[in-house]
Amino acid sequence: MEETKFSLNQTPISTILAWVESGAIAIPEIQRPFVWTSSQVRDLMDSLYQGYPVGYIITWQNPDVRLKDGSTSQGKRILIDGQQRITALRAAISGLNVIDKNYKKRRIAISFNPITEEFRTRTSSTERGKEWIGDIAEVMVNGYDTLTFVDEYVAKNPNTTRQEINSRLNRLIQIKNKQIGEIQLSPALDINIVNEIFVRINASGVNLSNADFAMSRIAVYEKEPGDEMGMKLRKFIDYFAHLSAAPEQFETIAENDTHFAATDYFAKISWLKNETDDLYDPTYNDIIRVIGLTQFARGKLGDIVALLSGRNFETRQNEKEIADESFKKLEKGLYQFTNENKFKHFVQNVLRGSGYDEPGMLIARNAVNYAYAMYLRLLDVGENHAMVNSSVRRLLAISLMTGRHSGSFETRFEQDIKRINQPGDITKFIATLEEQELSDAFWNSTLVDEFDKPTVNNPFWHMFVAAQNKLLKQSFLSKSNLARDLATGEIHHIFPKNYLVKNGYDKTKYNRIANFVHLKNDINVSVSDAAPNKYLSNILSGDNNHHSDIASEKELVDNFNDNAIPQMLIEADADDYADFLRQRQRLMAQMLREYYESL
Repeated sequence: MEETKFSLNQTPISTILAWVESGAIAIPEIQRPFVWTSSQVRDLMDSLYQGYPVGYIITWQNPDVRLKDGSTSQGKRILIDGQQRITALRAAISGLNVIDKNYKKRRIAISFNPITEEFRTRTSSTERGKEWIGDIAEVMVNGYDTLTFVDEYVAKNPNTTRQEINSRLNRLIQIKNKQIGEIQLSPALDINIVNEIFVRINASGVNLSNADFAMSRIAVYEKEPGDEMGMKLRKFIDYFAHLSAAPEQFETIAENDTHFAATDYFAKISWLKNETDDLYDPTYNDIIRVIGLTQFARGKLGDIVALLSGRNFETRQNEKEIADESFKKLEKGLYQFTNENKFKHFVQNVLRGSGYDEPGMLIARNAVNYAYAMYLRLLDVGENHAMVNSSVRRLLAISLMTGRHSGSFETRFEQDIKRINQPGDITKFIATLEEQELSDAFWNSTLVDEFDKPTVNNPFWHMFVAAQNKLLKQSFLSKSNLARDLATGEIHHIFPKNYLVKNGYDKTKYNRIANFVHLKNDINVSVSDAAPNKYLSNILSGDNNHHSDIASEKELVDNFNDNAIPQMLIEADADDYADFLRQRQRLMAQMLREYYESL
């Protein structure tokens, strides 16, 4: 018999709000910023008043969990779509504050005019206007005295009738009893199936990540009834990710979430308030992936969700003991991930120590997360710090060069992490990887081909930049400026773009990785659209208009070597472009080999 994937129910808004208030439906996003505008809240109220459909909410039933005594604890429902609508309803009908994008609490009050049946966001005029109900939440309270309200309203607005105002007031209050569709997904569904269903029935086509489901599972966990441990852990993750990117909001969060601010979790991440390094600002997806590897030796987020749900993979039942143990590991992993010394040392000694200076260079986030997981794992098994730093730098480089972080990387990363059990294991592992992945054929052919791509937004270009940074190479046509000292925007074409266009080359040709170089903007302006043999001849002749301090052919050749540029460029024009690209690709690959060996 085919398993039922979901059920469809119609439920009054008042019932849904009561479920949320009691915790029967968990809203994992309740402490995250409310992104709707006040006008969207107003429009939602108007749609409900007019009887228009307002869409479905989607919940995912948390699986029942077997307790030690053999009894079963029923799982909560988790709201996985409809958070903004439910938050809007709680704001407008229940009068509750929302958390804005700056993590500040604020009220969104909606006003209603019974005469015109118009909704507006509350302003001073609707607050004072005799024809307005300034805040509809005030009349939504159970047992509200409608008769007294109608008498007073008609007295202030004599052109109205008691029957008319009473009818419209009751219609407003009946918004609470309007029904919303709830699609309840089965607890037995794999999260990949849950996501597929979510996408198909969500009109906006928004895709949830498996990390979103993991965060939902985390939010509803309770070690003991009512302890809200899961929500605290979720906030631990959420706030660390948020403050990594926006440390200036530390005080705001502390002021507006005093309950969490008093916990040990918040104290553990308080160092972020003074953090200025934005090279690696992890998202909650990054945090869960790293902890999955370090604490569970699991690369697939679906497996982590299952373990947090108490999954026994042998009996296929969910057990409270497994869930409790999994959350103990999660907590340990969070303390480890967010440790100030470990995090800062990883960024400084591994990422910056590999030549990565800008966040935009670290576009292969899976590789960075893998590197941090390996870093923490090596510290855990007692490897010495110098070996940890050099080993993880090399692992990061191997992953980026060979694409081990793409495709079916989860299984590969699981296998890697399980190899590291004691000091010395990493040396053997890297030796094996080098033998398998970094053959002469790789350096002389495979890697060479990677530089034949039509974009610089590519891990191989960023790795070449990191190599120049690490090896302290000069920027192009300058012996006084290092490549790492130039701004991100000072990347230009060796064969000028317009020059190539005039000679019949299109975008896919002139934007090849091998045609890019770090070049100061003022030198690039002076190069203009000239052929390489022309602008290089001008520089060597001492033309000061070119702003280059290169004074001899020897200095030019040295500069070429620092930028992996073949000497044939000195005499090159458009006819030599294809040959130039092939030669430079080989030289760029050679520089990466020099770089790797320096790590």
